Amino acid sequence: MNNSLKSSLGRNITNAKGWRTNRKIVVFESDDWGSIRMPNKKTLNDFSKFGYDLSKNPYCLNDTLADTEDLTELFTVLRSCRNERKQHPKFTFNTVMANPLFNDIKASGYLEYFYEAFPETLKRYYPNDNVFELWEQGRNEKLMQPQFHGREHVNVYSWLRKLKEGNKPLLDAFDLGFWGIPKALYGANSNNIQASFGSGDPMRLNFFKENICEGLKLFEDIFNFKSKTFIANNYTFPESLHLFLRENGVIGIQGMKKQKFPQQNGTIITKNICTGKQNQFHQKYTVRNAVFEPSQMSKSFDNVKHCLRQIDNAFFWKKPAIITSHRLNFIGGINKENRLRNLIMLKEVLNQITRKWPEVEFLSSDELVDVIS
Repeated sequence: MNNSLKSSLGRNITNAKGWRTNRKIVVFESDDWGSIRMPNKKTLNDFSKFGYDLSKNPYCLNDTLADTEDLTELFTVLRSCRNERKQHPKFTFNTVMANPLFNDIKASGYLEYFYEAFPETLKRYYPNDNVFELWEQGRNEKLMQPQFHGREHVNVYSWLRKLKEGNKPLLDAFDLGFWGIPKALYGANSNNIQASFGSGDPMRLNFFKENICEGLKLFEDIFNFKSKTFIANNYTFPESLHLFLRENGVIGIQGMKKQKFPQQNGTIITKNICTGKQNQFHQKYTVRNAVFEPSQMSKSFDNVKHCLRQIDNAFFWKKPAIITSHRLNFIGGINKENRLRNLIMLKEVLNQITRKWPEVEFLSSDELVDVIS
């Protein structure tokens, strides 16, 4: 079976089951906002001088905290497009609420974890700009809507343990103020330290509950409203914690068609999910069925055509088109060409959507869950 046929079959399988609607709904779900990744180009070069090869990792090559220029350029593209109701496209900013305090962690001998809220990290990274003011402006203009993506984007236990054990690649990265390196560098057989909830160990559940509670409290304190939806880092989350999310106001679970559930024995099982499926705690799942990830594709790949084909298939099955599009696609602080190239493609996607389906509705993830409910 060739790749084109496999892709077509996969799209139809994803959309065949679940909740349906005659409305043409488009949701852009964009992960990782608020979290650090590669601090800057100098850090990238300094880490590479140790002999580490990052040339095949698009996150290390492109992704960092969005600055004023990143947000301004993205919002400009969103403002440039409207449906027949004069409604702009809207991005769901799935937001990580905090980042590690490296000096304090090191002073503890890697025994304790300390963090700061992401607006404070923005001030340290960009002291001459009020970047968070642009977040508020984007939300006020209904160009973006934050939702909860975890307290931090690192598995605290796994990370600290490896640092205490003297894992050299992670220590080298730590001393430069980051952790998000390819798994092959710190242990190919290790759990991914990017997955902050990537364990089913009962001994960790209390920590995870505290983590969620503090993260959702930070969300409410910073944005002045509660997050209705949640997307786990690396789509990995213990099933037993869904009740705790529900008790803290989360009624929608974003994700891919295969949800990853860590088990007590250290394995991870996957379960097929469809949009509109409800779990025992009356939370609704939504499944991403379209992709706009040009930073992760080869330059020869037709991202615009591929994304539009997936949207068309979603509408054929009377499903909302839920598009995954991570933050790294819109960041230019390390590599300006990355942002420029991808925003041109995003604008083309948006223009073609509104031309082909002028009645399209652009919703955020929490608004979609409300519609389904």
